[in-house]
Amino acid sequence: MPTFTHRLAQPDDLEALRAVMSRAIAQLQHGFLTPEQVAASHQVMGLDTQLIADQTYFLVEDAGGAIAGCGGWSFRATLYGGDASIVAREPQRLDPMRDAAKIRAMYTHPDFTRRGIGRRVLGLCEDAARAAGYARAEMMATMAGVPLYKACGYQSVEPILSAPIGGVRVPLVRMEKRL
Repeated sequence: MPTFTHRLAQPDDLEALRAVMSRAIAQLQHGFLTPEQVAASHQVMGLDTQLIADQTYFLVEDAGGAIAGCGGWSFRATLYGGDASIVAREPQRLDPMRDAAKIRAMYTHPDFTRRGIGRRVLGLCEDAARAAGYARAEMMATMAGVPLYKACGYQSVEPILSAPIGGVRVPLVRMEKRL
């Protein structure tokens, strides 16, 4: 059984992280979205580098240093979307006594699915948010991610559709959980 380690992502990891995200979006959304929605997803999803700057973004690597998965949490108001996405950034800090931590940018490399990587990254994020004083977490889940998040105790709050991208809207689900 392969050995995996985890660490906080650093700016030097950006190119490799973006490659993992691109492959995950392109390959793991099929069966949940139309080909047009998969293509549009690249403009809805992605990495918000503020997570790396805030040191709240984890990656899991195999023994050879390949990124198996990644994801983060945030103490800022932005719920989802990456640097290059159509979603606006909301950098204001959250109040852990009132607000939910945001689970953000969860991706598993297609070569490492079904090995507990997503569950591991999610657990790292939840533990860090809990340690920072948050009692709740929320996320905007992709359709492909919903089964994992439900299995990890998240409840669907509301389905949404992204803003149109070339006339295509991407379905998402806002989910939350008590930590």
